[in-house]
Amino acid sequence: MKVLTRPDIGPARPRLFLAYTVGVTALATAITVSQLGQIAQTARTEPRFWLLAALAVLVAWLAFVTPRPGGAWIVLCPTVCFTFAILLCWGLGPAIVAQTAAVVAVAWRVRQAPRDAAVSGGEFTLAFTGASAVVYLGDPDPFGKHGPVNVLGDALTVVGAATAWLLIFGALLAVSAWLRRGGLPPQAATGTIGYHILFKAALLLLSPVLAVTAHVNMAFVPLVFVPLFAVQRMARLSNERERAAGLDPLTGLANRAGLKARFDDLATWAGRRTADVAGRRLALLVLDLDRFKHVNDALGHDIGDQLLVAVANRLAAAEAKDGVVARFGGDEFAILVPVLNVKDANSFASHVMAALADPVTLDGLAMDVTASIGIAVHPDHGEDFPTLMRHADVAMYEAKARGDSVALYEPRADHNTPERLGLLTDFRHALEAKDRDQIALHYQPQVSLDNGRVVGVEALLRWRHPNYGPVPTQDLLQVAEHTSVMQMLTTYVIDEVLAQVAAWNNDGIGLRVSLNVSARDLYSGDIVCYLSEQLTRQHVSPDQIQLEITESALMADPARALATTSRLADIGVAISLDDFGTGYSSLQHLRKLPLSELKIDRSFVAGMARNTDDATIVASTVEMARSMGLRTVAEGVEDEYTHQLLADLGCTLAQGWLTAHAMPADRLPTWLAAHDGGLARVR
Repeated sequence: MKVLTRPDIGPARPRLFLAYTVGVTALATAITVSQLGQIAQTARTEPRFWLLAALAVLVAWLAFVTPRPGGAWIVLCPTVCFTFAILLCWGLGPAIVAQTAAVVAVAWRVRQAPRDAAVSGGEFTLAFTGASAVVYLGDPDPFGKHGPVNVLGDALTVVGAATAWLLIFGALLAVSAWLRRGGLPPQAATGTIGYHILFKAALLLLSPVLAVTAHVNMAFVPLVFVPLFAVQRMARLSNERERAAGLDPLTGLANRAGLKARFDDLATWAGRRTADVAGRRLALLVLDLDRFKHVNDALGHDIGDQLLVAVANRLAAAEAKDGVVARFGGDEFAILVPVLNVKDANSFASHVMAALADPVTLDGLAMDVTASIGIAVHPDHGEDFPTLMRHADVAMYEAKARGDSVALYEPRADHNTPERLGLLTDFRHALEAKDRDQIALHYQPQVSLDNGRVVGVEALLRWRHPNYGPVPTQDLLQVAEHTSVMQMLTTYVIDEVLAQVAAWNNDGIGLRVSLNVSARDLYSGDIVCYLSEQLTRQHVSPDQIQLEITESALMADPARALATTSRLADIGVAISLDDFGTGYSSLQHLRKLPLSELKIDRSFVAGMARNTDDATIVASTVEMARSMGLRTVAEGVEDEYTHQLLADLGCTLAQGWLTAHAMPADRLPTWLAAHDGGLARVR
């Protein structure tokens, strides 16, 4: 097997590789010239040589050739079986001639650069020279032309010659790869070169059989093709399995394993300074098609697969030299491409988007293809493949969230760093232990803008890490949102809130408590059964509990949100739409939901005193809620002027620092006693 690799963006050691090329080629040429007499004599007197040489070139031309991801070729060529037999029969010169002709045939098939073909031919020549030296020293005489046959000595000589050939050829391959690529990863180098040598060894062991057959009866030579075919077939199947393991079966692109293999192959020289380029990088682009699910749902999976193949073809056509395109499954693709800097990575991403710009026509229907691309650059955004892959994925989801086509990885947008995941583990342990020294609920009052009375409170999570101190709740929730920790947290909060409401009821403090639930809770529906059971167990009236859901959670899956909120409303629990105005909810969805309250986001409330647009939005929201029979709660009320503006607009409740900061449950009774407005009855 011979792996022929397309040149990379300048070899990592160009001067040394050039010296190696010149040295190997010159030495091989000198050896060949020294053998011209033997070559001429063999060509004149040995017709059997011409037959074996012709067979060597024929099998080279018919060799199994297949591309690898990233521009390399795998060539399974059994030529050495014939050329080593020629060496044993007629010496070094004829073997060199036959092998060189075979190298030219292979180079022509794969369009190999003349320089690389010359290096390959030179390596073969040097390997045959070493083997020839062993044969000369052993002086085998298998047919007894010069005396009795030394069976053991002749066999040892041939084995020694084959061993010398393999050692020299393997060493030259390793040096060539190291100089050409700037150093292969040890595992990749061992695997590729080791497998190469194993295949050659199997062929060399057939050569003595072929040599003996050629001397005894040339008519038997074709029979050698049977075991030769078996060896090549096994090697071919092994390579096909290896290649299939790195390819996506639908599109023929590399899969995740193939992409990683190419990354390992290129990362050894990425970032190194060379004579021709002042630093190399690898850009990993992760690409996810927009609305692909709609194509599958509307037109069927067959059309969806055709679309994926069409996209794969366009991405492959847009691939830069030495890059590789991969598909991970579904509608997610990736491109690994060498670049000089981040600017080049962004330019290539724009090139990819342009390649997808034209509609794809399938089954007579023109479909626009859009995508979101995340970019991570090695080594800036990750030294290893898993880290780079994760960061490119984070950037892709950031592009989707922002509505952009392309996003470069930024650490601030990564909510799943190892440090944050470590915090998540610590938080899980604190929840399981119900450690109230770490986890607590604080309660912020909500007061009526009409009469100043306290109507309810919102339960707010607080976590004090034993080593890092207070952890921002928003940072924690971003990591926990899509994990089982979120369900554990919801259960914990429900238990704590209902126990606290029951305690306050026993003390004569009747308050409505609002608590936040995540999209995960909203879509599972399990929260309804659990909350209902706990209300009964704690003897708390359902109208004392209100669940707050965000617009983003609502709009991600309105049908499932409606199903859960309707069940909650059936048991008497009120629903508040939190952060209203920051999402894209429509009146069509709002009128279907069993809402009791709209919470106007603090970003509008804080700006309404100095920004007429914010004031208009707040006024419109209050008026719309009034027409729908809903309460309105203004978050972030921090000054008297804003408080008065809200009261004049007819907003129902205010929540913010002007009234009170969030406080532990045991401080709330004292604050209520000192509050001028008093306590309103739950309504």
